[in-house]
Amino acid sequence: MTRRKLPIGIQTFRKICEEGCYYVDKTPYAVRLVQQGTHYFLSRPRRFGKSLFLDTLAELFAGNRPLFEGLYAENHWDWSVRYPVIRISFAAGRLESREQLDRRIWDVLRQNQETLGVTCPPGLDIPGCFGELIRRAERQYGQRAVVLIDEYDKPILDNLGDEATAKAMREGLRNLYSVLKDQDAHLRFVFLTGVSKFSKVSIFSGLNNLRDITLSPEYSALCGYTEADLDTVFAPELEGLDREEIRRWYNGYGWLGERVYNPFDVLLLFQERLFRAWWFETGTPTFLIELLAKRHTFTPELDTLVADDQLLGAFDVEYIATEAILWQTGYLTIHGQRRTGARTEYALGYPNLEVESALNDALFKAFSANPGLASRQTGRLHDLLLALDFDGLKTHFEGLYASIPADWYRNNPITQYEGYWASVFYSHIASLGLDLVPEDVTNQGRIDLTLKLDAAIVVIEFKRVEGSAPTGEAMAQLKARGYADKYRADGRPVYLLGVEFSADVRNVVGWSVVQV
Repeated sequence: MTRRKLPIGIQTFRKICEEGCYYVDKTPYAVRLVQQGTHYFLSRPRRFGKSLFLDTLAELFAGNRPLFEGLYAENHWDWSVRYPVIRISFAAGRLESREQLDRRIWDVLRQNQETLGVTCPPGLDIPGCFGELIRRAERQYGQRAVVLIDEYDKPILDNLGDEATAKAMREGLRNLYSVLKDQDAHLRFVFLTGVSKFSKVSIFSGLNNLRDITLSPEYSALCGYTEADLDTVFAPELEGLDREEIRRWYNGYGWLGERVYNPFDVLLLFQERLFRAWWFETGTPTFLIELLAKRHTFTPELDTLVADDQLLGAFDVEYIATEAILWQTGYLTIHGQRRTGARTEYALGYPNLEVESALNDALFKAFSANPGLASRQTGRLHDLLLALDFDGLKTHFEGLYASIPADWYRNNPITQYEGYWASVFYSHIASLGLDLVPEDVTNQGRIDLTLKLDAAIVVIEFKRVEGSAPTGEAMAQLKARGYADKYRADGRPVYLLGVEFSADVRNVVGWSVVQV
């Protein structure tokens, strides 16, 4: 099998074709979109191939047939017609004020005028110039214009930590996008992509013909790589790599259709031949970790969240639902759905091992106040768990909580909420990427946490107690509800671990272990 160049960081369709890179043919989706409608919106996490797909659309509408030799579109596209393509992208750089945003928009409009060979008359504002660009492009080419907008929301997302600036960015973008409604008669095709799903009212007011294909099963694999893609297109790269490990680390993203791999992860894995959190390390926003901490997020529940359509779309500057931001940014994905009367309910969870491990590592470091020490503690935890050294684990967690400075408790309200102690405990273990089941369902209730190791299964119950003395409640509940019964037939030894935390002592005060 012939190995080709890996298109790492390449978002230009022409470059991929001319440099002989691997390419997963997404043109069947492009042709279908054009046949089915005219105005589309797609939300996908960062580094998922949105920009490359837009560039592919641009080359199609521009009629550059030689680039599509051997691809689906070569024999399913009318190459006799060429359309004027207007391209707008906010992917590059960070804009920190409305003035910077307006300057960027003017520059983008100027570039499109030069590319299309048209000129907007002087004295117009941004909406006026954009509208004139669309109309003059249609007259120049004799065909209605195509508008492709990449990372439509990035100026807002980059400023979510500053609500006033984020609002100003939203108004500036609405000023631009409002033109699409008024110029509908002059538009052949419109496609917008971004990470978030800001409500149509706040960004696309009046653009009622915009079809959101984010959760359309037929377009679930429009971005990302499928199982078949890895086994066919990338077959030469699989030698020497554990196929199941690739699946466990990087597959699992779903939008109600076929599940896909994160393409950025897959390409970096093939290049470096190492399993690592490649995508997570490229820029998990600080504001996300801070938001989860500020909202007292109970981390053991992150893998078992439930949301409906309205909640998943509740994304705006004034309020961003925790479930919505984690799902839209790719830290959670949809694992199932069901109808509950007139509403649809979605089960959310981690897409794969990379996200579960890396997100919890980031949260653990944020919760424990000392990232450097937290990193060293994680390696020690791994060794203690594999050795089933429960006495050592008790000492380890006591030292962990004791290492958090008293000032950090006073200055961080997160330490006062009920689930803080369990969240630190859970995220510390989850950062290792071990087989961990929070809220483990049994016929007698829910186990707080089940840890499945090669040598044993550990069933864990947490309790928060008053004062400084252990009560034995955690172990009593484990025994009374027969939580070990679920795993008695597994063949591995089963241990019950009852852990009691005291907010007064700020540490573990009860630690009881029984093998059953």
